[in-house]
This record gives sequence, C-alpha cells and structure tokens, in this order.
Amino acid sequence: MIVSLIAAIDQQRGMGRDGGLPWHLSDDLQHFKRVTMGHHLILGRRTFEGLGVALQGRRMIVLSRNAEYQAEGAQVAASLDEALALAEAAGENEAFVGGGAQVFAAALPLADRFYLTRVEATLEVDTVFPEFDTEEWQLVESQPFEQGGKNEYAFTIQVLERVP
Repeated sequence: MIVSLIAAIDQQRGMGRDGGLPWHLSDDLQHFKRVTMGHHLILGRRTFEGLGVALQGRRMIVLSRNAEYQAEGAQVAASLDEALALAEAAGENEAFVGGGAQVFAAALPLADRFYLTRVEATLEVDTVFPEFDTEEWQLVESQPFEQGGKNEYAFTIQVLERVP
C-alpha cells in the first residue's frame, strides 16, 4: 500500500490557523477532493473536528489517544500504525495522511508520495508543517495556479515521490 501525504503550506511551511486553513484556494480544494476520493484519509482528532463533518466519498480514520473518542462517520485509531493497518486490511492501495502537524511528523518517514500545495504567500499561522529534507523527494508533477477568481493566492500543486 502506498502511504501518501497531502498538505498545503505557505512559504514558511505554515499550514493552519484557528483550526482551519489560512487561505481559500478553490482549485486546491477541488484537487484535494479529486485525489482523495474513494481512499482512506487519516487525520488527527483536531484536524477532523476542524472539518466539522466526515468527508463524503472517503473512508476516514481519526487518530485519538482517547479510547472512548467517537467520530461520526469515521473509524478511530489509537496510532498511525493502527490507522494504516486498518486501511491496508480494507484493501486500500493508497492511504492519505491529511494532518495535522503531529500526524504529518509521524507519517513523514513512512510516506512514499507527497501531494504538496505550495502557496505563494507568508501568512499568519499557528500550525506549521514539520521540517523535511527536500533531497529525499523527487518532483514528478507540478501545476501552477494563478491568483484570482476563487483562488486567494497563487500556488503550485506538486507531486513528489520518495527517492529510492
């Protein structure tokens, strides 16, 4: 099973503010939906609660250390390893890790693929994507998007594969 990260970051690796995204990028949201549809999406509890609802068309797994935690429309796992095992047992071919920062930090060493949106701005954030070595990743796809319309900032969607 392929383990994939999917994240959007600004020029300083900022990715969140007040439990949500610090920008509105319609084309990136459409990309997120298209890429993750039909797959398992693994999120930390706070990230899941920030969504407010389980996303349709995805099998969501929420990470929580609280054994009594329940997430409507999602499975709950105590660890990333347990979440990945649940996805693999269900026959998943590509599981997506969608945050938050602690979950990304745990998943980075395990990830095979990285769907990375680079926002061309530096914003006020309270959540930062963990540092990662760009030398460990090879760019296989890149698509720029202009600012305007429903995209608050210019950005580039990249697909990176781990260097063997």
